[in-house]
Amino acid sequence: MVTIILLSCDFWAVKNITGRLMVGLRWWNHVDEDGKSHWVFESRKESSQENKTVSEAESGIFWLGLVACPVLWVILAFSWLAVVIMGVVLQGANLYGYLRCKVGSRKNLTGMATLYFGKQFLRQNTGDDQTS
Repeated sequence: MVTIILLSCDFWAVKNITGRLMVGLRWWNHVDEDGKSHWVFESRKESSQENKTVSEAESGIFWLGLVACPVLWVILAFSWLAVVIMGVVLQGANLYGYLRCKVGSRKNLTGMATLYFGKQFLRQNTGDDQTS
């Protein structure tokens, strides 16, 4: 939950603040009166003295972070994917086993009781006191 909140904060900050200040770019979605969605993409004009010109260092840091973070998430997804797969397999095996026990227990329990009482009856009638 904390990760989702922090990711949301990061998304908002990059979209609304750092993109505009570091590289002079911004984007948003606008819905008109007819309900149609329009995407708006803007870049600051180089001649505009709105804030300051974009430095190469800031631009490099911005683009490096923007590209590296999704790559890092993909790497983390693959590394954690093995953990997720193992969890699903092991929990699925437990679920399958216990469902088979619950569904098959009535039949197996009757068969096991019949076999047990049959052995007991055989032991009593033959005088065999050894356990099998």
